[in-house]
Order: sequence, then structure tokens, then C-alpha cells
Amino acid sequence: MKILVVSDAWYPQVNGVVNTIICTTSCLEALGHHVIMLTPDRFRTVPCPTYPEIRLSIFPRKIMQDFLKKEQFDAIHIATEGPLGIAVRNYAVKNKLKFTTAFHTKFPDYVKARTGIPVSFSYVFLRWFHKYSHAVLAPTQSIIDELNHYQIGKPVYWPRGVETDVFRPSMDRKENKEPVFLYVGRVAVEKNIEAFLSLKLKGKKIVVGNGPSFAKLKSAYQDVIFLGEKSKKELPEIYNQADVFVFPSLTDTFGLVLLEALACGVPVAAFPVAGPIDVIGDSKAGCLSHDLGDAVNQALKIPRKVARDHAERYSWQKASQIFLHHQTNAFL
Repeated sequence: MKILVVSDAWYPQVNGVVNTIICTTSCLEALGHHVIMLTPDRFRTVPCPTYPEIRLSIFPRKIMQDFLKKEQFDAIHIATEGPLGIAVRNYAVKNKLKFTTAFHTKFPDYVKARTGIPVSFSYVFLRWFHKYSHAVLAPTQSIIDELNHYQIGKPVYWPRGVETDVFRPSMDRKENKEPVFLYVGRVAVEKNIEAFLSLKLKGKKIVVGNGPSFAKLKSAYQDVIFLGEKSKKELPEIYNQADVFVFPSLTDTFGLVLLEALACGVPVAAFPVAGPIDVIGDSKAGCLSHDLGDAVNQALKIPRKVARDHAERYSWQKASQIFLHHQTNAFL
């Protein structure tokens, strides 16, 4: 198949959406399919208000229309609800082209955290955006249930995976003299990082990532080690230093970093919300509690092998086959 993937999230951003698209594309191409990306690097862009690291395409319609008229695709997948996603969605609806969409981000919660706009307003937009999508690809059953509750499109299951050959336990890892607690991800208000940083824990806290709250939090929590953004090549060594991976977010749809940590043998501590509930479940590879401090202390008791064994259940190859199945169904 010749597949078009449209995404407002792209390099130099480092996040779960970009990683998911890259890993899925790699697997699809290994199966012999041809994937073409339509991303902001083809357009003029401006910084996203309150989040300048994200570049938003401006006036993309003309270039996008010329591109779609020139190319013929067997499948169109719109990954994000940004300017590019909207432009392609509108073109597809107008020209009666079939397409699928995805729900990667709890967009309403992010908007409320940054602007105070009620989530009900954003859900009106999401119902409009996904209305004509053949299928809304969602990463967990919890998110499918949520989308059904808010009557957003036709949600279907599209899981995630982890590169277990990249993220793996270090054979020469030495025990820490004191526990090391790690967070990896965007440093932004919607990630609820202060729930982790404010915990009174005996040991060392490390934060990996960048974002609009980086300078503020680094100044406020001077006992925490802020390493900034790290590459995929650098991350496994950092994960292996940790005794517990702390995931304080209340708004993620999945949390790929959970799988990366588990694959390195690091147990997870998180709140019992969508994402951690679906990834950890009853696996005993992590501890979920409304008391995050208690979850951290309980996670310290989990053997690293239990975490690794659980991560090995997740495969990008399997996830990509499911993605392909939804594309095929849409364009039959």
C-alpha cells in the first residue's frame, strides 16, 4: 500500500506521537509498504502559543491541496488535530476521500491546563474533527471507552510497542547506594510533574526532558537533577540507573516511556488513570495508587525481571499490523 501519514507533531519534537509514527513507519516499510509523511517541515511555521518548541503550519491549504492532487494514495491517516490535520481532514471530506484518524493526546485536558478553557469546548471540536473518520485509532480500552462516552468518532484499538533491543537491562548494572527515582518526558504543566518533585523521598530524583516549565521547575526544585533532553541512544543508560520510574501524569493516553522503563527493568509508580492502568494492569510490574509516594515505595520492592518480562509482551511489529488492518478496512 501507498500510505499517507499526516502529523503536526514532528522533528525536532521528541514525544510519544513522533516516536509512534517513526516506529510504525519503519515496521510498515519493512513489510514492503510505502509511507509518505506530510509534516510541518514542508510548510511555513510559527511557534505554538505557550509552547514554542512546537511549530504550527500556517496557511497549509494550497501546498497541501497541490500535494494531494499530485499523489494518489491507497490510505490516508491523520495522526493529529492541528492545522495540517484539519487541512487534510477538510480536503478529504470535501472530496469524499476515506481516511482514518488517531487519538494520541488528551487534547481537552491539555488546553484546559494551559488556557483554562473548559474541556466541554474542546470535545465539541473533537467530535467535529473525527466525525467523518472511518476509524479513530486509540491506544487503550480506557481511551476507547472515554471516546465512546463523549461520542467522538468510531474508536478502534491500536496498541503501542517498545524496542526491546534498544531498551534493555544493563548486564553490568550496579546497585545504587540510595534509590534513584526517574521521570522522562515533556516538562510541562499538563504532565503534573510537581506531584513527583514534591514527594519526600529518601534518594535521588532525576528529570529527563525539556519543555515550557523546565526553567521554573529547575529553579524551584534545586535538589532535583534536571538533565534536559536526551537522545534515544542515551536514554537506556539513564533508565538503567533508576530504581523506580515515576509517572505522575493524569492526562496521557498511553505513555510510551512506561514501556521504555519497563523494558530496561525499571518498575513503575503512577496514579491509577488511563495509560498506567492499561499498561501495568495486574502485571505486578508497577504500583498504581492515588498516593504517589506510597506507589513509589511499593515499586521499590518489585524485582527488575518482572518489569522486563512484562515489557516483552509489547511489539511494534504487532501494533503496526493492527494499524495496517484498520487502513485496509477503511479503503476496501
